[in-house]
Amino acid sequence: MKGKLRLSLVLLIVAALSGCAALPPGSDYVKKASSALAHPETTRLGRQFEDASHAHGGNSGFRIIPVGADGFLMRMQMIRAAERTLDLQYFIFRGDDTGRLLTDAVLHAADRGVRVRVLVDDGETVGGDDQISALASHPSVEIRIFNPFAYRGAVALFRFTEFLFNASRLDYRMHNKLLIADNAVALIGGRNIGDQYFQIDPESQFADDDVFAAGPIAKRLSWTFDEFWNSGLSIPAEALSREQSSRAALSEHRVVLHDENKKLKADGVDYAKRVATGEPFNGVLSGRLPLTWAHAQLIVDSPDKKKVESGEMVGRLMHRAVANATSKVQSELLMITPYLIPGDEGMRMFEDLRQRNVRVRILTSSLESSTMLLAQSGYMQYRFPLLKKGVELYEIRSLLGNSRGSGQTSAISRFGNYSLHAKMFVFDRQRVFIGSMNFDQRSMHLNTEIGLVIDSPELAQQVAARFEAMVQPVNAYTLALRPSNSEDSPTLVWRTEENGEAVEYDTEPARSGWQRIKVHLLSLLPLDDEL
Repeated sequence: MKGKLRLSLVLLIVAALSGCAALPPGSDYVKKASSALAHPETTRLGRQFEDASHAHGGNSGFRIIPVGADGFLMRMQMIRAAERTLDLQYFIFRGDDTGRLLTDAVLHAADRGVRVRVLVDDGETVGGDDQISALASHPSVEIRIFNPFAYRGAVALFRFTEFLFNASRLDYRMHNKLLIADNAVALIGGRNIGDQYFQIDPESQFADDDVFAAGPIAKRLSWTFDEFWNSGLSIPAEALSREQSSRAALSEHRVVLHDENKKLKADGVDYAKRVATGEPFNGVLSGRLPLTWAHAQLIVDSPDKKKVESGEMVGRLMHRAVANATSKVQSELLMITPYLIPGDEGMRMFEDLRQRNVRVRILTSSLESSTMLLAQSGYMQYRFPLLKKGVELYEIRSLLGNSRGSGQTSAISRFGNYSLHAKMFVFDRQRVFIGSMNFDQRSMHLNTEIGLVIDSPELAQQVAARFEAMVQPVNAYTLALRPSNSEDSPTLVWRTEENGEAVEYDTEPARSGWQRIKVHLLSLLPLDDEL
């Protein structure tokens, strides 16, 4: 143990002395480029959805997955259905109950001969590389880490120290979320892998959405995965891990997975048994749960987004495409974003919309529901100017009065730990954006992101209906400016409904007075560009 700690310290010192290194560790490792399955029509999923696309004028099929538990089940069942290839790309891949079940499913797919590629960002990895080392030893599994830290252990202080010395590189993260089976069907949206994101953890639920996508759009999504996979920032796990990958380690890991996977029950539901039913994926395959066939625009950042921003290279900047779609709105913009830090460019966008009498309504996090106080502190300064421009602001409550549209059961909601994590826009109730991009400076400039703009009034109406359900007074605070003695300094108030009666707060609702103090102290820091 002392030897490992000593080696970790040496590596940390080397990383610190390297300063603003342009390339991540392991960049000199020789890796093989690879690409998506060239002929998805040779698989059952590929044949089915190629025929369905032809029957719908070459469009792609979509279905929004608003329920957290269904997002987990769809992933499990898509992994089980894969015949040739699986590609997974995530910002966070937890080693909790759902994470272990998904890992076990991936291993079983690899045992069947499915080629598995897993690309994970290194910004939120916890607990070292033991699990990664075990998985990477499977001959059909390859794992790459996006923009990794040099320090590979679990001591948070070491990791933080390395970040301080190399922030210019390590502050740049891959925030994409994507799963593709046989280059034929995909899930894209805002959900990471973990119990919180599937809304089954009583301690914390992150409400989010996936879009199931099939048809031509799947191949385009695979193209983006290949681009990130083959990027110089994506480092093979074996180039980083000090632990030698071995079949013995993999065997031990399988035993742990087998034992742990028997335990996943939440709210009285046995999720392992639910996976075995094949639903909801079988319902999509049979047509019982119909897809909406429509044209969609894929918008995604380049892997080297920082260089594109600085003008060093040509590439794609997703926030520009989103801004372009937003600028075309004629009557109404609905926005759901957990973090709302528009910056100067976002404020100009809202001002232009309001000058054209476009109704702008935004659902975001309240202080009491927020799990990111730093982001909440950055948002606070925008409330007054947004309200003065006529933007309608709603903040989600942590304890919902009505779980309809929330993505979870009322039994889970009763714990009062509800948080917003979805990122969706509705344009004139005709088109909808769903993806990984928050409306904040980090998503615009510091993270890579991905999403779809789908030209479908049907899907737009579905998202709008959920928006209306979530902003009702029992679920959200409606923010307003109440006139005071001085016209220049109105008072901010929060209006809601409790026990069937309208309530108005002039002190910001919070979990505690200490939470209010912390967020106000954080708001004094000049960190807008980081939020």
